[in-house]
Amino acid sequence: MKIFLTRKIPDDGIKVLKNHEFQVDIFPENRQPTKEEIIKGVRDADALISLLSDPIDREVIDSARNLKVIGNYAVGYNNIDVEYARKKGIIVVNTPGVLTDATADLTFALILAAARRVVEGDRFMRDKKFRGWEPMLMLGKDVWGATIGIVGAGRIGQAVGRRARGFNMRILYHSRTRKMEFERETGARFVSLTELLRESDIITLHVPLTQETRHLIGEEEFKIIKEGAILINTARGEVVKEEAMIRALKSGKLFAAGLDVFYGEPNVNTELLSLPNVVLTPHVGSATERTRRKMAEMVCEDVSRVLLGREPLHRVV
Repeated sequence: MKIFLTRKIPDDGIKVLKNHEFQVDIFPENRQPTKEEIIKGVRDADALISLLSDPIDREVIDSARNLKVIGNYAVGYNNIDVEYARKKGIIVVNTPGVLTDATADLTFALILAAARRVVEGDRFMRDKKFRGWEPMLMLGKDVWGATIGIVGAGRIGQAVGRRARGFNMRILYHSRTRKMEFERETGARFVSLTELLRESDIITLHVPLTQETRHLIGEEEFKIIKEGAILINTARGEVVKEEAMIRALKSGKLFAAGLDVFYGEPNVNTELLSLPNVVLTPHVGSATERTRRKMAEMVCEDVSRVLLGREPLHRVV
């Protein structure tokens, strides 16, 4: 059986596929393939292993003659038309759980960098502007004892909450359902989105991208947000209405933002690139060696299970 990968992934996963003597075809170039190139690669494939940046829509799915399973090398799967895959009898799997801690760690790295102006300070030093200690130089925001608002209390959101305890933070969260164990463990308080936005010094987003969460933080929400708050997004760029965020950053309504995801990736709004109070990272929430290796093993193991007629461990549909 033939498996098409839209990008090279760690060898730990490739070994799983080759141990089953599957034919493994990997898109040969070190870039995101075009939709036409994905269609060409998947045409005769029994399985597709895609990245979250690959649009696996009806046209791609219909182009595949033998496709049985799509393995997304990611937790999120908004890049795949899962309902259409279901109608076509194609199983979709992903890699939940394994990247929780890595993404929560990066969230706190962004919180600290944005609050204490780490990137701005680094640039200041490299530009040789430092003239000695000054009382008003690079004043930032306190993280210790601040109020953090967690939007989305799934695995990653809860992991961020556990880290927040170490900074003596007051924890608010908004989620579709209450998480009683999370509340008992961390002292977090379940609140409406409006209350969270009004009271939080730091707002961090951990929701999947759906029709309900697209532009979840938009024009009205930025009017509500506490003056001088910090916004962190390691979820999906489209969860935030970007133009409204940029206006809030320019006006000072937002003190700073830490962004690992962007609207229309891999493109990045040039205005964000020019703002000194924005910390940008290139969608590296899961980018630790251990995590990426484990993700490769998980997706390749589940794809193999489907092709061998077994139930996958991490099935989306």
